[in-house]
Amino acid sequence: MSDINLLLNRVSKRFGGNQAVDHVSFSVTKPELIGMIGPNGAGKTTLTNLMSGMLKPTTGTIYLNGRRIDGHPAYDVTRAGLGRTFQITRALGRMTVLENMMVPGLAHRPRARRLDLEERAHEILGLLTIDHLTNEYSRALSGGQRKLLELGRLLMLEPSVIILDEPFAGVHPRLQETIYQYIHRVHEDGKAIILISHDMDAVFELSHRLLVLHHGALIADGAPQAVRSDPAVIEAYLGHDEDD
Repeated sequence: MSDINLLLNRVSKRFGGNQAVDHVSFSVTKPELIGMIGPNGAGKTTLTNLMSGMLKPTTGTIYLNGRRIDGHPAYDVTRAGLGRTFQITRALGRMTVLENMMVPGLAHRPRARRLDLEERAHEILGLLTIDHLTNEYSRALSGGQRKLLELGRLLMLEPSVIILDEPFAGVHPRLQETIYQYIHRVHEDGKAIILISHDMDAVFELSHRLLVLHHGALIADGAPQAVRSDPAVIEAYLGHDEDD
């Protein structure tokens, strides 16, 4: 288990009579780049909330870097090494871009020198091509620039596992290319990435492995080309034009 960063064992979540996640099991090792897809209502958001500590499973266990985290609060899961983005960005509008970067940096490394954290923040903003916006208030950024800022804030937490939830939604093609480069760079740095997206071209181009959810169950887990030709996947998702 030492090589496994994230391990889910028969994880389920029920809301009343609705089985949102149904006995899902899989593991993630560093530095995998995994796509997660599924039609509307497949359970992707619920599963992400379970992995990140925003929800507690009804049944099953989740381990992160060898530590059991199911039922732990989100901040504890973040400290343990899992970081995530959200479909709707959560930048602090009344703070500058640099100040937004410093908040997670100080939360993660409260004893670090401010100068060191600022240096790291500038390095990440340069990677994301938004270093020229350092002193701008985040509320003045475009939707795509806010997506980039959220990716930067995530890296300030130094996670070992990253979940990217619809990172390309509403993003200009030029900024989308920057996000592509970000994903490749972070992957090359040895981090595990789970990419959730309805941009199928991006998913198949970037992912080395695909997880497919349908009605809360994991119906496929394998190489993208094998998954693409799986009859169950074609029936559940790839043959339909649905949005989440």
